Amino acid sequence: MAEQPSNGAATVPAEKEVEVPQQALQTNPETNRETHRNASLPTSRRGTSSMDAVELARRNLNAKLANPLAGYSHEELEAMGEAYAKKHQVGDEEDIQAFRQGAVCAQNPTKYDACTGLSEVDRDIMRREFTNRWSQPRLLYLVIILCSTCAAVQGMDETVVNGAQIFYSVQFGIGDSSNSRESWLLGLVNSAPYLCCAFIGCWLTVPFNHYLGRRGTIFLTCCFSALACFWQAFTNTWWHMFIARFALGLGIGPKSATVPIYAAECTPPAIRGALVMQWQMWTAFGIMVGYAADLAFFQVPDKPGIEGLNWRLMMASAMLPALIVIAFVFLCPESPRWYMGKGRHAKAYQSMVKLRYSKVQAARDVFYMHTLLDAEASMVLGQSKIVELVSVPRNRRAMIGSEIVMFMQQFCGVNVIAYYSSAIFVQAKFSQLSALSASLGFGVINFLFAIPAIYTIDTFGRRNLLLTTFPLMSLFLFFTGFSFWIPDDTMHTARIACIALGIYLFGIVYSPGEGPVPFTYSAEAYPLYVRSYGMSLATATTWFFNFVLSVTWPSLQLAFTNQGAFSFYAVWNLIGFVLVLLFVPETKGKTLEELDQVFSVPTHVHAAYGLRQIPYFIRRYILRQSVQPERLYERVDDGETREQGQNGYSYDDPEKRV
Repeated sequence: MAEQPSNGAATVPAEKEVEVPQQALQTNPETNRETHRNASLPTSRRGTSSMDAVELARRNLNAKLANPLAGYSHEELEAMGEAYAKKHQVGDEEDIQAFRQGAVCAQNPTKYDACTGLSEVDRDIMRREFTNRWSQPRLLYLVIILCSTCAAVQGMDETVVNGAQIFYSVQFGIGDSSNSRESWLLGLVNSAPYLCCAFIGCWLTVPFNHYLGRRGTIFLTCCFSALACFWQAFTNTWWHMFIARFALGLGIGPKSATVPIYAAECTPPAIRGALVMQWQMWTAFGIMVGYAADLAFFQVPDKPGIEGLNWRLMMASAMLPALIVIAFVFLCPESPRWYMGKGRHAKAYQSMVKLRYSKVQAARDVFYMHTLLDAEASMVLGQSKIVELVSVPRNRRAMIGSEIVMFMQQFCGVNVIAYYSSAIFVQAKFSQLSALSASLGFGVINFLFAIPAIYTIDTFGRRNLLLTTFPLMSLFLFFTGFSFWIPDDTMHTARIACIALGIYLFGIVYSPGEGPVPFTYSAEAYPLYVRSYGMSLATATTWFFNFVLSVTWPSLQLAFTNQGAFSFYAVWNLIGFVLVLLFVPETKGKTLEELDQVFSVPTHVHAAYGLRQIPYFIRRYILRQSVQPERLYERVDDGETREQGQNGYSYDDPEKRV
């Protein structure tokens, strides 16, 4: 596939000009002045365009969305900022002046020193935004605390069932692991929330956000979570528990999609990526607290007329963090982006002022948000964005990479341990108390080893983390499964020690790899104009396969035994390694334009490059030979990123293109 140079011009010899069809890209000239600067495109001697007209339109669209203010002079930006403030009546003369200065700063926030008219106070605030990125207003920290607590709500919702099922499965008559019907029913009850998430909950995100806003959606979904957790504590049959847990999915699904959006819309870009990571980290914290709650209520005795009080308290305890969120969610400002989508620009500005240190800073972010939305709304490609997701090669390759990492986040087998570890330990001849304690150990490991990923994901890289951790996860699952062959009667201590060790080692390598990478990768792989659709697909994928894994594990254990069941997911980790090696490009540290180039590399070219990495790894790290790594992408002097073939030529050369 031909590549677009950084200035948008084609570089191959021309024979004729090809006009861009008008239906391929419609623009608002006020927000997209340069979209048609490449309206004619030269073709190669073979009579084919180096980049067809519609593809050029897509590239221009994505570049314009990357910075809709590119190409304007400071005087034009000041006039645009003032006109916007007056049109939407955002405030007094001080606010209008803030928008004049903010519009200039919005073009390139890092070049605040070039913005004339800024006071020393405003200039110092913008400098600290980059030199001390965690220096933020208190209300913004309240938003961060809200989002972190929501993540803990989700983690706790998922794992209190881990210990409770030891007791309610027996009470409800579905606890015989040797009975096929009871195994399927136990899996169905445990997986009910994720069935709801995949087919109902995730798809309620759009209407909930449209009518209730971000805060309203968070409030409602936490109400669902709290009520469903309370409801679970009063169930007395397996089908009643199934209904209650299915209702829990109405709280988990929309919340899991809304909270990251709310955080991204309220926080400045400097800390936005770190918050994506913290969602996973605080979910792991909630998982750990869920295990701790199971252990805390284990020895609670039954009261007269109440059977199974301990597991009922376990299930109900997950409502506590949801009640905390409900108590203070409306103390946080509403998302400025949501207000703007409703045409309430003055409200959007007032909300942003609460989340920034100065009015100029708030005006900058509101004006940029407005121009970005205006550019997006004024651009039409002539076909459905959902169709674009599949039909456009660049988008399709991003979708393949995203779906692989999302699918493997479930089929690496982690949630088998998250949801069933206590039952697994009991089958390994742990006592019930010891099983719950061992599960808490896994939760602590999962949380602690998620913390280094905040650093490693941007230094070691997404692809490298996955390629390193998949073989190790496979090894440790094989080790765990095979440990069940250690005879219990003669080597009981060795048996339980090896099973616990295998599970703990698996958690250590999962937490910095397949734990944080999938959501981070999916959020950045797609171009901006189809990103919301790509993320919706990614979220639905992870919840659907979460359901598949949860519902099938008890029956898989029955059919394959523990040795075979763990080996099944160990093999899937090896498959995941191959899929990542061949089809998942690295996205670490790439700009939006560079990601366009990365995902424009033909799939077979990247797959061949992945295969060539195997002998390179053997020669360099095993045989210790001095060899240089092959570079698939090369940043040349003019800033352009080109794909390099095996012989070193770039794919924008039409005569040597594969």
